[in-house]
Amino acid sequence: MNYTQRMLRDNAFKGKTIVVTGGGSGLGKAMTKYFLELGANVVITSRNIEKLEKVKIELEEKTKGKVLPVACDVRHYEQVEAMVKTSVNTFGKIDALLNNAAGNFISPTERLSANAFDTIIDIVLKGTKNCTLAFGKHWITNKEIDKVILNIVTTYAWTGSAYVVPSATAKAGVLAMTRSLAVEWAKYGFRFNAIAPGPFPTKGAWDRLLPGNLKEKFDLAKKVPLKRVGEHQELANLAAYLISDFSAYINGEVITIDGGEWLKGAGQFNMLDQIPEDMWDMLEKMIRSKKRKS
Repeated sequence: MNYTQRMLRDNAFKGKTIVVTGGGSGLGKAMTKYFLELGANVVITSRNIEKLEKVKIELEEKTKGKVLPVACDVRHYEQVEAMVKTSVNTFGKIDALLNNAAGNFISPTERLSANAFDTIIDIVLKGTKNCTLAFGKHWITNKEIDKVILNIVTTYAWTGSAYVVPSATAKAGVLAMTRSLAVEWAKYGFRFNAIAPGPFPTKGAWDRLLPGNLKEKFDLAKKVPLKRVGEHQELANLAAYLISDFSAYINGEVITIDGGEWLKGAGQFNMLDQIPEDMWDMLEKMIRSKKRKS
């Protein structure tokens, strides 16, 4: 089984333009690359225009596609509006928005300043709101239909998680926004879906989440029933499918791609997988013995 191969057919996105926030690094860059390989034009945004320009050169050389880098801090609505205008002026129309820009770090909540908490909320929740509202208003005003907004959330958006409380709070808001607008804006011909990835290690994000030797101490693969972390192409395949016309009847859904990680953590007795076979034999004999006595 080769799960690192591309899923959709060549030119599946020919003639389409996709905006990817946070598209210059990590998973955003991996998804951008695949969209380009499928024939799309892609607008990538972040605050660092120098980094975006380098990514543009790299990805255009690899894919022969067209990349438009736009400096945009998604926390500021006026910058998002300017990004929408630049994107439309360059490519004529935008077919899909991938809200991928995020921020996160681990910390006991009592150690966080109000500003640190706000920073994550502003990037993840407010940034997603800004982009969604700006593009949605543009499409509605111009009576454009068949548009897709895909949001990146996380499995702890519905369970919560200690030590990443700002992220959990913000992602839960994005999840609610996804499902709410999937209903409200369907009348305009828009679809809303989300992806909840499990462990997909990237250099920047995972260095912040697990600095120093924590990556060795907390082996993320051990938490996953499939005993591995995700490959970037697997996430890119799913994102491409949910943006594509092949998923035209999927609306308001959140697709988990985590190898079963969150289900393992949710089960009350899942920790019993650490019991060795010989101990199970002993426990079974004890249970059978009690049954005979009762």
